[in-house]
Amino acid sequence: MLSSVAERIYWAARYLERAENTARLVSVYDSLLLDLPRGIDISWYNLVELNSATEAFAEHYRVRDERNVVKFLLADADHGGALVNSLRMVRENLRTTRDVFAPEVWEFVNDLFYFATDNVAQGTGRKLRHQFTGGIIRGCEQVNGQIAATTSRDAPWQFIQLGRHLERADMTTRILDAGAVALLQSAERAQVNLGQIVWGHVLRSLSAELAYRRAVRVRVAGPEVANFLLNDAFFPRTIRFCREQVGSAIRLLPGSESMLGALEEVAAVYYPIASVDDLGQAFRDYLNEIQIRIGTMHERIRDAWFAQH
Repeated sequence: MLSSVAERIYWAARYLERAENTARLVSVYDSLLLDLPRGIDISWYNLVELNSATEAFAEHYRVRDERNVVKFLLADADHGGALVNSLRMVRENLRTTRDVFAPEVWEFVNDLFYFATDNVAQGTGRKLRHQFTGGIIRGCEQVNGQIAATTSRDAPWQFIQLGRHLERADMTTRILDAGAVALLQSAERAQVNLGQIVWGHVLRSLSAELAYRRAVRVRVAGPEVANFLLNDAFFPRTIRFCREQVGSAIRLLPGSESMLGALEEVAAVYYPIASVDDLGQAFRDYLNEIQIRIGTMHERIRDAWFAQH
């Protein structure tokens, strides 16, 4: 398998996952702000900071308001991480590897791309934003489902798994961070049960509420939600599950020995969470450390399999 083909497949999976999770992040913030009590103000600009995009935002926007942040995350042609640009990159990477995937995959990707570009104005406005982000999430799931149903479990599939789960782990840390920073910014949080509202939305943003209730069997609370999304072995969007899927894919690819050490470095990051007090700045620093080590993991993958061309 050519390294250039492997790299395009890997990035197609990453960009597809990024688009879906960007839609999830915007959707959960939109719903969260509607449910918060009056007088509690949480900045939309948090989403720019959580995506490590402050410099890119500052190049084109002066005002850090909802309109500019949502446009930047969903529709900005000059921001490479915007949702429409992520889907454009999915389309381009799959266009150049069409002999790897069933024709139906290309059809689903095309439909999703044109849905996004034709309707992104709905996402930047408030009235139809939930409809738009929901359509993006469903479209990404359809593409992933079609890939899973029609792709042989050989090398291309392993690179899909690498890209998907590395990106998913990174985005799960950012959604957890969104919950943590929302509570840290709420000066009146002691007067209302904000924790249950915020962490409930975090679970729903990852379609994890039912799985959480089945596995944890207690009411929604910050420490239990954080531990579930970090450590549960069975739900597909937890950090542990994603790490194990990356490990399984690595072991089935040639020349994987240098990768296993980096994978262990991701697993070695541990932060005990026993109470709400453990979900403050130290928790955010821990999530940032996971993101850094995921970045290192990507660099090892690039050097091992993609640097030859």
